Amino acid sequence: MSAMDKIKKMFKGHEDQAGKGIDKAGDMVDDRTKGKYSGQVDSAQDKLKQQFGTERDQDGPPRT
Repeated sequence: MSAMDKIKKMFKGHEDQAGKGIDKAGDMVDDRTKGKYSGQVDSAQDKLKQQFGTERDQDGPPRT
């Protein structure tokens, strides 16, 4: 079992919390880099959310 599979298994049932953590980590990177890499950070956040099944915005249904 790969590390990614283990992480996905841990997050199962806690997708909302995982999504919030991904957003918080991305915001921290943006703050520390003063937004210099915001495009790359946003892209990474989206890919992580897709990997962990947290594709929802906080206000709405899953993105398509």
